Amino acid sequence: MPALVCDGVGAAGGVLGYPLDQLYEEVAFVAYHFHWSHDEVMQIEHRDRRQWVQEISTINQRMNGD
Repeated sequence: MPALVCDGVGAAGGVLGYPLDQLYEEVAFVAYHFHWSHDEVMQIEHRDRRQWVQEISTINQRMNGD
């Protein structure tokens, strides 16, 4: 486990404790829509990957008229 400790200056810990099923869903969703490999999607920072999930969802909703 990385030695990330809160030093009072900023938050630390990243996605420690992030639900594994949600991670799988995000990776599958982005990989499916971008045709990227698992490794490529996993290289994306958590915050950026969540943003891509949101952007893809927004586009899908617009295209489907929802």
